[in-house]
Amino acid sequence: MIVGERKPFDEITGMLDGYKKVLILGCGTCVSVCMAGGTKEVTVLASQLRMDSTLQGKGIEIGEETIQRQCDREYIEPIVEMSRDYDVVLSMACGAGVQLLSDMLLPVPVVPALNTSFMGICEEEGTWLERCRGCGDCMLGITGGICPIARCAKNLFNGPCGGSVNGICEVSKDTPCAWQLVYDRLKALGKLEVLEKIQPVRDWSPSSSGIPRGVYREDMAKATMESEESE
Repeated sequence: MIVGERKPFDEITGMLDGYKKVLILGCGTCVSVCMAGGTKEVTVLASQLRMDSTLQGKGIEIGEETIQRQCDREYIEPIVEMSRDYDVVLSMACGAGVQLLSDMLLPVPVVPALNTSFMGICEEEGTWLERCRGCGDCMLGITGGICPIARCAKNLFNGPCGGSVNGICEVSKDTPCAWQLVYDRLKALGKLEVLEKIQPVRDWSPSSSGIPRGVYREDMAKATMESEESE
């Protein structure tokens, strides 16, 4: 899931300066799971903003709403008209959600309440850890399901750097060596021979070209077109 954290309160109030009617819009998927932008977080932020507005004598009107996903057009469409009643929408979604919301709610401005952190997992209650960089060339099938791109400080493809001590990364004593984890996992799976194959240099140009990436499914586009034609 995409993990996010709420921006500092002062930064949020700074972005809202001058607006009198604010809609706080939560997202019910990723950032809800990591307790950054779901219904509860919308309620808490709304209460804080109302209190601040009262103390500062700003007289700001605060609205609250949460939709299932801000990165999907079908979930945004029902609140387009609602947004017209506000001067600004404060999005509690990841950066992708903020951008699609901005496209669809024009001319109403959209500002972010969260910082998008990474794609990760919930390790335990209250702890989320990065596990994927979205590099576009997944090698988890080779490394026993442990990603050296996201979990190795040096993004090494073919084993450890030699700087780890007792399975701990030299970069941080709180970080296990990713390649020690890979070795242990492959040993447990009985697949250590996988490590004997040298992995070639990867072509990172698609993910580092500066051009936004996309995934296009011609079969789905064709099916949609045929469905529309038959109606």
